[in-house]
Parts: sequence; C-alpha cells; structure tokens
Amino acid sequence: MPVINEKFQIHTNGFTDIIDITKNVQNSVYMHSLKDASVLCYVSGSTASLTTIEFEPGLLVDLPEALERVAPQNIEYHHDDTWHDGNGYAHVRAAIMGNSLNIPLIDGALQLGTWQQVVLIDFDNKARTRTVYIQIIY
Repeated sequence: MPVINEKFQIHTNGFTDIIDITKNVQNSVYMHSLKDASVLCYVSGSTASLTTIEFEPGLLVDLPEALERVAPQNIEYHHDDTWHDGNGYAHVRAAIMGNSLNIPLIDGALQLGTWQQVVLIDFDNKARTRTVYIQIIY
C-alpha cells in the first residue's frame, strides 16, 4: 500500500491550550485528491495530545476542568522530583488522552461528524511549537 507523509507545525501557549487543527489536517489530505485512505494523525512529544471534540466555548472550558480533576496541576508528581520541570501533570494528561488518531477517508472526504473537529491539546507548562505528522495510507 502506498504511503504519503505530510507534516505541519502549530504554535501553542501550553497549559491545556486547545487548538482546532481540522483545516490543517484537511489541507494535508485533500491536496492529494485521494478517494479512500486511512489517515493517521500524530503529534510528537510527551506533553501534547490529539483528539476530536466539538470545538465550542462550553467544551473548551469543560475539557480542561475535567482534566484538572483527573490530573491536577497543583499536586506532587514523581516526574517533577526527577526533572524539576513542574510538568508532571502534563505528561499524565497526555498519556491519558493519547497522541494519535486515525480518520477514515471515504469517497474523498474525511469522516468527521458535523460537530467533530480535530484538536491538538498542549499540556506543557510553557509555549511550544508542535509538529503534527499526517500519514496517509491508500
């Protein structure tokens, strides 16, 4: 099966910054005019994640609040004892959320729901530049 590799960079603010990257993913895929494929999206780094969400103001508050309950910033993490960088919570959140997703391309369209957007979430405790890799298998 042939493989196409694409990538793009996103600048983030960190601290659970949620960025809609749907258009970036679509642009990376649609420029190849393929009909059917499997589209793998992957962000490198251990403090960032990719997922889908309805990118609307309420959920942009709800998701960070939920993650704060699961992996709060203000508790002690053994990672911070080792590295003293204060981002243990970011590693835990990213591990829970995951750093990749797979989207089917069927009849030339990514199979995202009407209210479903692809988002990058940067949990680190500083601004970063993240690289998102798109691998298209057809």
